[in-house]
Amino acid sequence: MSTTHQSSPTPPSSSEEASGPDGPLGREQAHLAASRAALRAMRADAEALDIADVAANWVNAEVLRGQLDARIEALADLADTPLFFGRLDYLTAPGLERTADGTDGGEDEHRFYIGRRHVHDAQGDPMVIDWRAPVSQPFYRASRADPQDVALRRRFGYTGGALTAYEDEHLSDPDEADTGSALLQREIERPRVGPMRDIVATIQPEQDEIVRSGVGGTICVQGAPGTGKTAVGLHRVAYLLYAHRERLARTGTLVVGPNRSFLHYIEQVLPALGELHVKQTTVDDLVAHVPVKGTDTAAAARLKGDARMAEVLRRAVRDGVRMPTEPLVVVRGSRRWRVPAYELEELVRELTARDMRYGAAAEALPQRIAHAVLVRMEAAGEAPDDRVQDAVARSQPVKAAAKAMWPPVDPVKLVLRLLSEPEFLARCADGVLTDDEQKEILWAKPARGVKSALWTAADAVLVDEAMDLVHRTPSLGHVVLDEAQDLSPMQYRAVGRRCTTGSATVLGDLAQGTTPWATASWPEALSHLGKPEARVEELTRGFRVPRQVIAYASRLLPTIAPGLAPATSVRESAGDLVVRRVAPEELDDAVVAACRRALEREGSIGLIAADPRIPELTRTLSAAGLAHLAPGAETSADARLTLVPASLAKGLEYDYVVLDEPAALVDAEPDARTGLRRLYVALTRAVTGLEVVHAAELPEELGAA
Repeated sequence: MSTTHQSSPTPPSSSEEASGPDGPLGREQAHLAASRAALRAMRADAEALDIADVAANWVNAEVLRGQLDARIEALADLADTPLFFGRLDYLTAPGLERTADGTDGGEDEHRFYIGRRHVHDAQGDPMVIDWRAPVSQPFYRASRADPQDVALRRRFGYTGGALTAYEDEHLSDPDEADTGSALLQREIERPRVGPMRDIVATIQPEQDEIVRSGVGGTICVQGAPGTGKTAVGLHRVAYLLYAHRERLARTGTLVVGPNRSFLHYIEQVLPALGELHVKQTTVDDLVAHVPVKGTDTAAAARLKGDARMAEVLRRAVRDGVRMPTEPLVVVRGSRRWRVPAYELEELVRELTARDMRYGAAAEALPQRIAHAVLVRMEAAGEAPDDRVQDAVARSQPVKAAAKAMWPPVDPVKLVLRLLSEPEFLARCADGVLTDDEQKEILWAKPARGVKSALWTAADAVLVDEAMDLVHRTPSLGHVVLDEAQDLSPMQYRAVGRRCTTGSATVLGDLAQGTTPWATASWPEALSHLGKPEARVEELTRGFRVPRQVIAYASRLLPTIAPGLAPATSVRESAGDLVVRRVAPEELDDAVVAACRRALEREGSIGLIAADPRIPELTRTLSAAGLAHLAPGAETSADARLTLVPASLAKGLEYDYVVLDEPAALVDAEPDARTGLRRLYVALTRAVTGLEVVHAAELPEELGAA
């Protein structure tokens, strides 16, 4: 049984547990104050370091200064963020054996405060242990069935940055009943205002297993709404940077999200965990080689995102390769060296068969030709060396011959030509795309040049593929890909190129796929990513969405994702669910009234509506005097109500959600199944309560309210 002790307003259960300086809560508050002082001292020590004469040269000095500045920044104390959130009291000090008399050292060797970063005192002794350290792992995984040598696990409750409560679990006591953690439940249900926060204090065992997985393997997390998959992915990055910092500092990490509003929403999670310099981007920004000004039809976008386009592009890149018809003559001094056409053709065919990057082959061909010349020189009794070979490779005749056989390729101009010239596309897509498919992806009005082209988002991905066919894309050490279910095969390939020699964490939910090319299965998606061996983990225990709300939304699953198990909520509170039907002429007023009711409560409010309804609702809210924000602006203190287009709702969460006219939301999508998936996303954004306001009939899949 766990007992919660608070300083106020609930009185302590005994005088010993009072919040005075001599009581347990007072001592914990004193340790918090001392830890904060130690953290300030650590930062002051870093700021006082004089590195003026340490480095051997100015380059090393700049690198060292950058590392020191990053260290100082990481040691900043966040006043409203708990420095530690838990404590472990071990039966034996980790790494030590008990002596003959049953002791193994002092109390401090058994006790560890678990927090967001490491803090030590002036003597170097730890006051707070980083949550990622091995000694902290039992805080998340120990249980009465498997106490892992933990006698007591203590959780702390905070109000702002002040420690106000604690709760103990005696894991080694077999007679103590497991009633769950009230503080843990309270933290899960705490109102959400502003950007996404970390879940480091509430990580569950199944989440921790994913977070602490090794850096060498790729993991795919299929997670129902509210299971914390995004937070798990971000905490995994933080863990990997702790456990493999030198390796990942060298190779780099990247977080890829669905849109910029989503990235703005999650941007504070990693800094709160002490990781300040992880790059975050979207797939569109990742492949932003051309300005995107146009839009595709759903059919064209689906075809351009099809994996078959990779073969079309491969053919297009090599379309200009030509076999020689004339021998090559190289003049060296007073002698002429002749390489016959058939031998040049053999060199070209060899490079083609090796399937090298086009640019690497273009660089290799002059050297291969020069080597053929050197073989003839040696046969004639000369003794050329590498310098002679390089000189021959750089000679005008060799460079001209190589360029004629293996001409340079501009990836942007290549894709422009492919989408503008029917004959070129037909040649490259022969046997790959049908005639109708080729007509679908051709631009209606061929562009006169690169700058005048109306590039689409799908075109930009094709350009990225072409660029990789010419020159290899640099690989990072680890990539986190969130909301992955909405990516096309070609987008998966674009992300996969960024981690060919590294690993990835793939996060998504097949039931929330809302693009025309949405992922059908994770094995297929992982194959396109280049990680077919990845492990797939499924999270079904929900911590965010209330039971009543997730049960209502799960009525859609048999239609939108028949193979997925519905999520189960561990929330003690069933949540608030209201489904309100009104007359069509009363719809806008009813939505305003629902927003006013939500604003009477604590926390954030999201009004989610079909994209075409947003302009009208903007005018309605303004006329009603309700200040509201757009997604991505939730940090503003001026308003708690956010007007959210359904297309941007994915990944976001609000304490209370008002859902406007579900039928309009479904009808705004190109097909009914996509519309129902979009509705599923919108229904599952609520953390505490959901009110559905509608005038039209609800989709029959939802049944009776």
